Amino acid sequence: MAAKVSVKSKNGKVRRAIVVGGGLAGLMTVIKLCEAGIPVDIISLVPVKRSHSVCAQGGINASVNLKGEGDSPSIHMEETVLGGDFLANQPPVKGMAEAAPGIVFMLDRMGVPFNRTPEGNLDFRRFGGTLFHRTAFSGATTGQQLLYALDEQVRRYETMDVTDDRGVTIPGEKMVRKFEFWDMCDVIFDDNGIVRGIIAQDLKTSEIRAFMGDAVCLATGGVGMVYGRSTNSVINTGSAAAVAYRRGAIYSNGEFIQVHPTAIPGADKLRLISESVRGEGGRVWVPRDQNDKRAGKDIPEKERYYFLEERYPAYKNLVPRDIASREIFKTVVHEGYHTRPGVRAAFLDVTHLAKTPSAKQALRNKLEGVLEIYEKFAGEDPYENPMEIFPAVHYSMGGLWVDFEQDARGSLKIGSPKNAMTNLPGLFATGEADYQYHGANRLGANSLLSCIYGGMVTGPAMASWREGAHGSAFDMDNGIFEKAAQRARDEFEGYYKRTGGSYTENAFKLHDELAEEMLVKVTVERKNDELDGVIAKIAEFNERFEKCAVLDTTPTGKMNQPAVFLRHMRGMLDLAEVIVRGARARDENRGAHYKPIFDPDRKEAKEYAGEGAGKGRDDENWLKTTMARFTKDGPKFDYEKVDISLVKPRARVYKQASMDAAKGTIGATDAKTADAKQAST
Repeated sequence: MAAKVSVKSKNGKVRRAIVVGGGLAGLMTVIKLCEAGIPVDIISLVPVKRSHSVCAQGGINASVNLKGEGDSPSIHMEETVLGGDFLANQPPVKGMAEAAPGIVFMLDRMGVPFNRTPEGNLDFRRFGGTLFHRTAFSGATTGQQLLYALDEQVRRYETMDVTDDRGVTIPGEKMVRKFEFWDMCDVIFDDNGIVRGIIAQDLKTSEIRAFMGDAVCLATGGVGMVYGRSTNSVINTGSAAAVAYRRGAIYSNGEFIQVHPTAIPGADKLRLISESVRGEGGRVWVPRDQNDKRAGKDIPEKERYYFLEERYPAYKNLVPRDIASREIFKTVVHEGYHTRPGVRAAFLDVTHLAKTPSAKQALRNKLEGVLEIYEKFAGEDPYENPMEIFPAVHYSMGGLWVDFEQDARGSLKIGSPKNAMTNLPGLFATGEADYQYHGANRLGANSLLSCIYGGMVTGPAMASWREGAHGSAFDMDNGIFEKAAQRARDEFEGYYKRTGGSYTENAFKLHDELAEEMLVKVTVERKNDELDGVIAKIAEFNERFEKCAVLDTTPTGKMNQPAVFLRHMRGMLDLAEVIVRGARARDENRGAHYKPIFDPDRKEAKEYAGEGAGKGRDDENWLKTTMARFTKDGPKFDYEKVDISLVKPRARVYKQASMDAAKGTIGATDAKTADAKQAST
C-alpha cells in the first residue's frame, strides 16, 4: 500500500472513495480504506444491516485444525479449486485460504458469538465438499452476526472526523458517510476512460445526483432475481453489475449459477435450509415405495432410501452442492421418488438428532435459527417431522471480471492496484459481484470468507490506485459529473412518459415470464434446444420491454418503485442473456453447469448416446473463463485461460468407499508440495 495518503485534492476538496453495497464485502472494503486514512461514501440499496449477507446461515470456513484432523490452508485451497472444478484462478484462492484462520480470529475478537466447544475453543462443523471440520459458526445465523460486527466497526468511522495532512480537523467531514435507500444508476468516466464516480438515485425522493470518487467499488451481491424465485433477497437483481456491464465492464462465467440442494418450496420465494443442517448430521432420503402416503415420521428406517449415502459413501450427505442438487433432482424428477404422491420434494431429516430433551436442546443451540424458518413457513415442527426440501437457485459464481497480481509464493500481492479491479480503470468489484474465488461451483461457507477476504484485498488495492498518477476526480471540471447526472435524470424522466398508447406491457409480469423461462430451463439441467428457445424468448422480452408502461404516475420528487423497477428489469434482461448464451456455448459438464447429453464421468452409456457420448468435463477446450462484453446485438464472448499453477486439474471423484480413502486423494498434491518447497527456501 502507498505510504502517503493525500486527504485533499489540489483545489482543497476532501478526496473520497465510493463503495456501493453494504454487505460483508462492502463493509470490509470500507474498513480497510478507513484504516488507510481514506474517507468513504457507502451507497446502499437498503439499510446496511438489511444487506443480503444477513441471510447467510451456516458458517465461515477456516482451516484452524482445532480438531486435529490434519487440515491446513493448503488443503482448504485444494478442496476449493477441486469443488469449483478447476475454473477458479488459483492464486486468489490460495490467498483466501491462507488468510482464513486470521479472519475468523479477528471476527472472534470483534465479538462475533461463535459457538464453542465445552473446552472453550471455537467449534467447527463440516460442510459440503470437504472431509474436515472447517466451518466456524454462530448457530444458524452466522451471516447476521458477522454483518452486525462489521457494521459496528464501520459505525465508529461514521463518528470520526476527517483530518488533513497536518492532522487538522476538516469541519463537517466524517470518515464514512452512509447513503441508505440509494440505487446506483450509472458510472462516470473522464475523457480518458477512467471511472471517476457514480450516479445514484434516492429511492425516497427520486433525486438523482453525482458522487465523485477517486476509486469506486461495487460490492452489490448476486443476480438471484433474474430467476424470480430463489433463496436470494428480492433486492438481488444484479442491477449495479448490469450497469457496469453496459458501460463496458466484462462479465465473466455468468453461466455458473449455484442451485442449493435444500430449500423450502414456496409460491413467493424459496427459503434456504442451510447446509449446516447436513453438517450437523441431517440426512436426505425419500420413501422407497413411490406410492407411500404416510407422513415421513411414520415411515420406518428400512423403508427409507438414503440415496446420497448409498451413492457417495465417503462424503454421504456432504457432497458438493452441484452434485447434491443433481442427485436430488434426478431422484425426484427422473426416477419418480417423492415425499408424498404429487409432491416434488425429498426429506431432510434431523429427527434422529432430537430423540431426547438434552439432544434436542443441543440441536437447537446449533440450528435453531434455520429450523425456526422451516417451522414458520412450512407449519411443521422439524424436531418431530422430516422437512420437505427441493433444490433452489442460490448463488452466482459468475460476476464482473476482476484482475489480480500474484506474489512470489503464488498467492496475492496485497496492495497491488490490479487486485479486484475490473477492466474499467478505477472500478473495482468484490464479494458475490465478482467472479474470482469459486470457479464452477462454490463450496458451502466459502461465501462469507470470500466476501471478507475480498474486502481485505480490495481496500488496499483501491488505496494504491488512488495514490497513483491518475489525478483526482475532485480536481476535475464539475461539468463531467453534472452531464452524467442529467443524462440519468433524462432517462428516468423518460420512464414517466411511458403511459398509454403503445405502452401496453407490465414490467412485473414480463419479469415473471423471464423468471419462469430461466427457472425451468437454465438451472440444474440444461439442454441446448431449450437454451436456444430461451435465447429466442429473451429477444422477444427485449422488444416487449420497450413497450413497458411506468404503471405509477406519481410526480417526480416522490418514491416511484415501478419506475425504478424498469431500470432493474433492463439489467436483468442483459444478465439473463449473458447467462443463457454462455451456457449454450459451453458444451461440457463443469460444476454447476450440467448438460445431461454429456456423460459426467466420460464413460459411454446408453443414456448418453449420441452427440455427448463419452464427453464430460472438457479441460482441453473449456478450462477457460467466459468473458462477456456488451454490444447492442447481445453479448460478445471471448475466453481466458485459467491460472492452474498450483493444483493440477483432475477428475472430481467423490465416490470413494470410505472417508480414509477419500482423504488419501486430498492433501498430497501440488498445493502441499509447493508449500513445502516455499517453506524450505
